[in-house]
Amino acid sequence: MPKDLPVRVVDDPSDGFTRLPGLHVTGPDVVFSLDLGGDRLLARMYGPRVPTLKGCEHKAELAARPDAVRAAARLCSKWNELLVRHRPLGPDGMPEPGRPEFPYTELTDLTGQPPGELDAIVDELAHIGMDLLFGVLLHGGSREVDVFRGYLVDTLAQQDLRIRFDSDLFIPWSMLAMPKEHAKAPLHRFLGHRHQIEQTGLSYPWPDEYPAAPCTPVVSLNHDTAIDRRRLTRAADVAAALARDTKLVERTTRRELMAALDDRDLDDQLMYFWCHGHFAYDGGQPPYLVLKLSDDVAIDAQLVRERRRAFGPDSPFRPFVLLNACHAGASDAEEDHADLGRALIRSGARGVLGPQIAMPQAFAAEYALEFVTRYLRGGRTAGEIAHALARHFADTCRNPLGFAYALRCGMDSRLERADEPVGEQEATV
Repeated sequence: MPKDLPVRVVDDPSDGFTRLPGLHVTGPDVVFSLDLGGDRLLARMYGPRVPTLKGCEHKAELAARPDAVRAAARLCSKWNELLVRHRPLGPDGMPEPGRPEFPYTELTDLTGQPPGELDAIVDELAHIGMDLLFGVLLHGGSREVDVFRGYLVDTLAQQDLRIRFDSDLFIPWSMLAMPKEHAKAPLHRFLGHRHQIEQTGLSYPWPDEYPAAPCTPVVSLNHDTAIDRRRLTRAADVAAALARDTKLVERTTRRELMAALDDRDLDDQLMYFWCHGHFAYDGGQPPYLVLKLSDDVAIDAQLVRERRRAFGPDSPFRPFVLLNACHAGASDAEEDHADLGRALIRSGARGVLGPQIAMPQAFAAEYALEFVTRYLRGGRTAGEIAHALARHFADTCRNPLGFAYALRCGMDSRLERADEPVGEQEATV
C-alpha cells in the first residue's frame, strides 16, 4: 500500500539559480565601461545594440590620461557660468529692461527668451560636451582608438537606447553631445536627449530580492523648511504630490534623519531631499558633498555609512532617492569616502537621482514635481521618467537643465504597489 514518507531537505544546491532576483529586468542595450588602471584608461563597449562584425566587445586603451578626463568638472562649471548665471545686458552695460536679471535661473519655460541668445548658449555647451567626449576622452593616437571611436559614434547616433556608462571616473555623460551633423537642433545633440542613461561605477545595488511591495508606499520628505518661504517655486506642490495615496514621513533635522537611518527596518520606497548642497573642505582632504536640512547641520556620506554599517542585505532599506540639492548628482570615484550617492547605494538604495550642477530652485522644484508624480503612479521606471523629463523640458520649454540630472544606478527601479487585500464579503469562491 502506498505510503508518504517524511522528507527533510538538508541541502538545495539549485536555490541560488532558481531564485535569482531581478529576472524581470532587461539588460541595457549598451554598456560603455571606462576602467582606470594606474595612469591609463581602458574603454570597453558591448551590448545587443552595439554594431560589431566579430560578435565581441570593443576595447581600446585610450591616449587620454586620467588628469585630462577630470576636465569634466569644467563642463559642469560652464553650465553654471554660461547658462544659469547668464545676465543679459543692454548697450549701456545695464540689465536689459523688461527681462529678469537672471532669466535662466528664474524661469523654467524659456520659450519667451531671445532664440538667438539661447541657441548660442546651448550650442556652446554642446560643443564643450562634444569636445570632452571626442576631443579629450577619445582623442586619436592609435588605430584601435580610431576604430573604437567610430563604433561609439555609430552607436550613439541611434535613438532611444538604454545605456549604462560604467566609469571609474566621474563624467557627466548626459551632458555630453554628438557632432552637429547628427542633429539639426542643438538641444537634440545631447546624450541626455537621445538616450536613457544610467551612470554606475564602483558600486551597484545589492543583487538581492526586494521586500514585498506594500499596499501603501512609504515616502519621506527630508527638507529645509527655510528654502522658498515666499513660495516662489512649486515646492509645496511637490510635498502635496508626495503625500497623495502614500504614508508620508517628514524630516526637517539631521537628528530626525539619523534616527531613521539607525532603524534597521527603515523601508522608505522613495526618499526625497529638498535642501541645499555644497562642497565642504576638511583640512587637506579633497572636497566632499554635504547637505543641510532646517537645523543647518552637515549631512555627508560618512553619516550614512556610520548609521547603516551594521545592517546587511536582509534590511528592507531599498529606497529610490531623489537628492534635489546642488551638485548631488556629481561623483568622484577616486574619493569613495566622500561620495554621498555611493554611500546610499551601498547601504541598499536602488538608485540616486540628482543634479550635477548648482541647480536653480525654480527648475529643481518643477523637475521634482514631474518626477515624483510620475514615479508614484507606478509602472514606469526611473530611467524612463528621467529621459522623458529631459526631453519634455528641452522640447516644450527649450530648457536644457533636465540633462544636468544624473541617474546613479536605478535605471530599472520602479515603485510597486501590492493589491489591496480583498474583504471577506468580496471574495469569490
